[in-house]
Amino acid sequence: MNEGQGNTDEVFGFFTEIGIINQLSTALFAKSLPDGVHPSHFSILNHLVLRGDGKPPLRIASAMQVTKNTMTHSLKVLQHKGYIDVQPDPNDGRGKLVFLTETGRSFREDAIVRVSAIFKETIGEDQIAIMRRIRNDLEQMRKHLDDNR
Repeated sequence: MNEGQGNTDEVFGFFTEIGIINQLSTALFAKSLPDGVHPSHFSILNHLVLRGDGKPPLRIASAMQVTKNTMTHSLKVLQHKGYIDVQPDPNDGRGKLVFLTETGRSFREDAIVRVSAIFKETIGEDQIAIMRRIRNDLEQMRKHLDDNR
């Protein structure tokens, strides 16, 4: 096997493992959410908490790497549940801005508590030690990929 093939296998294997971990953890997380709320909806709320609200839907769609139509649908679901408020952009007559409501903040916090309880059933001290050991490396990889998309 040549060196390039080894790197290809390493890269593919690395992202395959991350993808599988994402699928498994998202499935567990989905079980903790009420009917009609999907992990993708939670991700939007989480984004608004971590990055700040008052952003246009298109900017949020870009951050979530989904289409404008997908984001529009998700925002309608979140607005209907009272988790967000969509207001006109005072600087752009046609634009909108998305704001997190207190209900949305509370829902996000409650969701984190619920999923944490589920994860506590499946994740032991050995797995916590692994997470601590690799988290910084994963964060650096995420930043690199985000900067180069």
